[in-house]
Amino acid sequence: MLDTAFLRLWSGTTASGLATWALPFVLGLAVLSREIGPAGLGLLLAARTAGFLAAVAVGGVLADRHARRAVVLWSGLAAAAAAPLLAVGLDRSLPLMAAAAALAGAGQGACRPAFQALTAEVVAPARRQQANAAITLAVRVSALSGPALTALLATVLGTRALLLGIGLLWLAAALVPGRGREKAPAAEPDAADGGAPEGEPTRRPSFRAEFLEGIREARRHPWFLAGLTALTAVIATGYSATGVALPMISRDRYGTEWVLAAATTAYTVGALGGALAVARLRPHNAGWAALAGLAVYGFAPVSLMLPVHPAVVVAAYAVAGAGIELFNVPWFTATQREVAPDKLARVSSLDFLLSYGLAPAGLALIAPAIDAFGTAPVLAFCALVCFAVPAAAALVPSARHFASR
Repeated sequence: MLDTAFLRLWSGTTASGLATWALPFVLGLAVLSREIGPAGLGLLLAARTAGFLAAVAVGGVLADRHARRAVVLWSGLAAAAAAPLLAVGLDRSLPLMAAAAALAGAGQGACRPAFQALTAEVVAPARRQQANAAITLAVRVSALSGPALTALLATVLGTRALLLGIGLLWLAAALVPGRGREKAPAAEPDAADGGAPEGEPTRRPSFRAEFLEGIREARRHPWFLAGLTALTAVIATGYSATGVALPMISRDRYGTEWVLAAATTAYTVGALGGALAVARLRPHNAGWAALAGLAVYGFAPVSLMLPVHPAVVVAAYAVAGAGIELFNVPWFTATQREVAPDKLARVSSLDFLLSYGLAPAGLALIAPAIDAFGTAPVLAFCALVCFAVPAAAALVPSARHFASR
């Protein structure tokens, strides 16, 4: 796994992951320093999410249409360009900052499917699970160590300098990864098959047509549709519910912010352990094992429902974090193995579009649901979804091995 091509790819994906994580944290520090208000923070995060959702599908089409390395380059440069605009607008122009946040989100969204497809180009099939585990390990280490490091840097650098640092991370994500395999030229359609007559230039399909082709490819893999449904359900319900309920329960039931901090840290530590384990594990029924790992996220909302010792909540979050990576790494690896290489980025963009795209909707709906029905019923419903939907996905025959054959 120490070959130069992978190390360069790993460095680029790590830089992009750290930059993605750091932006909302640094903007939160700007709220504490009164350089923006809480409402402004909400607007900026919403703008970033909107940019991500608008660009992820386009990025998937572009990464299948052109060289994946080029898409990584230009999307990273776009996100890098957003950083100085954010710094200029800080405490001066919220509209400028919102536009810059949308640009940063667009760069993030466009690069995600391109990085997924580039991994399949750079890493041999037998080593992809280890490669995906190494990439997710770097992301989790960044999430674990990032808050302390960023808070320390904030004492000497200030918010503007930190925003410019995020731009440098995106610049590294754009420039460091090497080239993947050269894309094979598309076959010329034959006139007898309805293509252009000989001698006439062929017309490239529209973005919509190519995106729909990616959807058709996804539908060829029932295990992918089942797994994506399960992942989306868990993120939109369990992940969103615990994100809203954990701070409230930490304050109201336990009377301390320690439970919130400990549970969040335990989740990341558990994810690190899960990524380390899955780098070596090769279960025979890989799809079932991955879906079981996804389902254990349900223990997080269960722990918040019950009047348990805080250590139980912390342990439940550690288990949930481990389970997420026991799902994520085989999921990415199976997608890279099973999906047609020339459609991989588009199918990956569907993954990010649904699983990450519905998370803000879940967060927006959970708080009103808790106000209307109470915390315990909402957490119980979310736990049931976390357990039941992956179990139902496992009933799809091809889900057993995450393989269509």
